[in-house]
Amino acid sequence: MRRAHAMRFGSEAAEDGVRFALWAPTAEDVTLVIDGTDHPIPEAGEGWRVATVPGVKAGARYGFRIDGDLVVPDPASRFQPEDVSGLSEVIDPAAFDWTDTDWKGRPWEEAVVYEVHVGAATPEGTYAGLEQRLDDLIDLGITAIELLPLADFKGTRNWGYDGVLPYAPDSTYGRPDELKRLIDTAHAKGLMVLIDCVYNHFGPAGNYLHSYAKTFFTERHQTPWGAGINFDGKESGRVVRDYFIENALYWLEEYHFDGIRFDAVHAILDDSDKHFLAELAETIRKTLPDRHVHLILENEANQASWLERDGSAKPVLHTAQWADDLHHGWHVLLTGEEAGYYASFADRPVEHLARSLAEGFAYQGEPFPTLDNHPRGEPSAHLPPSAFVTFLQNHDQVGNRALGERLSHLADPSKLALARAGLLLAPQIPMLWMGEEWSASAPFLFFVDFAPDEELNKAVREGRRREFKSFAAFADDTSVIPDPTEEKTFTDSKIDWDEAEREPHRAVWADTRNLLQIRHQNVVPLTKTTYRGATTDLSVPGVIDVTWRYEGGSLRFVANFGDDDHAVDVSGGQMIWSQGYSRQSGQLAAWGGLFLLGDVK
Repeated sequence: MRRAHAMRFGSEAAEDGVRFALWAPTAEDVTLVIDGTDHPIPEAGEGWRVATVPGVKAGARYGFRIDGDLVVPDPASRFQPEDVSGLSEVIDPAAFDWTDTDWKGRPWEEAVVYEVHVGAATPEGTYAGLEQRLDDLIDLGITAIELLPLADFKGTRNWGYDGVLPYAPDSTYGRPDELKRLIDTAHAKGLMVLIDCVYNHFGPAGNYLHSYAKTFFTERHQTPWGAGINFDGKESGRVVRDYFIENALYWLEEYHFDGIRFDAVHAILDDSDKHFLAELAETIRKTLPDRHVHLILENEANQASWLERDGSAKPVLHTAQWADDLHHGWHVLLTGEEAGYYASFADRPVEHLARSLAEGFAYQGEPFPTLDNHPRGEPSAHLPPSAFVTFLQNHDQVGNRALGERLSHLADPSKLALARAGLLLAPQIPMLWMGEEWSASAPFLFFVDFAPDEELNKAVREGRRREFKSFAAFADDTSVIPDPTEEKTFTDSKIDWDEAEREPHRAVWADTRNLLQIRHQNVVPLTKTTYRGATTDLSVPGVIDVTWRYEGGSLRFVANFGDDDHAVDVSGGQMIWSQGYSRQSGQLAAWGGLFLLGDVK
């Protein structure tokens, strides 16, 4: 089976040649350059330049000469073999022969997500290297892998959030067909594949849009990265919105991804009557009605309105949101840390965690101390648990620490075991950060490569150390913070899969696998039935008692974070997991917990 996403942007196969299109509304003169030869590219109205050149084939290198001097890559390039400033390569998407003809995806309730950075996940740091690990993930109980952003970035190493060419999977990891082969193989094994996309900004190096499409950005909206992307300006017309909507469809159709995680959507600023996020989801749902397509948000604003369900309990727009509040509650309880945004959860961590487990968000419009008591969030108790992706760790929560420590470096193993069960057996959609399943020893550090731009490298290096200067641990000496621009910082972040065969890592891996077996056998069938709501009992200090009710039955989680044992009535329920519970005395020890299926008191 052949797949190609047709779009107005970039290069497209045409009869006996290739059609090239560029939106360049603020350029005076544009010339198409193909394999060193200039070709005219006439105006086609509303800022567009379009030309079809006979005889051009896949593999040709091309770019656009702007105002007689600067040659830039295609902003919709499908591949950049020589990095972001090099010429683009004409790709024939129909050249890859897919074998997953009947694949329609999997229901969201079955998802156990494994977040992965392709470059740091294997020694090879490639799509092919990751493909060799799929069987390991399946054996563990993973049903979906989520790839950090692939959009082409400057240099040879990056988290992916500095991408500047959203349609071009970075050449560091392999060619487009190797990415397609990874996805095709995953589908053959029953694995979903998700991709992380960044629609709120472009990276600091290799973005040439300002040289020919200044109206792509607007000073009316300011973001942490500068002028906002112009989603709502008359001067940008439909083009900016379409550029990103087509990008999402491109990944879903041409690469057959099963879903997209949209990064930091609170920074997508849009005053239109219909917000970009609404149009994006509506278009995807309308275009791909017969597939399981999962749209996930990262949204600090905790806007439950993006996650609403229809009468049949299906997502109207977006499928789920990363549940940061739930992570923060667990993290404070496990580590005692109170710096930064953890301060907003350190006052009542048990209560915040309980509300997050039962209702999704801990803050649903209440004043948020970290935001100078500005109200944060919207009511979310009516949403099913599947509207929330939960995690104890992710690339941000590990990598944004000065030393990139994993939670296993910070928390007591027995406490972490309780949290692991709380993550993997609760009805929300659980996500593991690569290596978490065996408590990998490798840190995950912040790394970039902007060479040969040493000024930018220096700015990143100094900015990183300045960021942590206010932390007591680094107030006197920031030199211990790894240099993000050094290659060693990247290689130190690679996980070692052989660790999973050695103790104490092997025991953690076995525990994770066991919990996921329990989840697939007991929890997932329940979550596929109609959700009836949740209740919490916080009558005993330090103890969480949460019950989720479904048409198919109930699931109850009791966890004791206090210093004293606590009597728990488990009559009428099927215990599927316990830690620190004595059946003889009916007592739940401190830092113990249990999950029950069936009737509850």
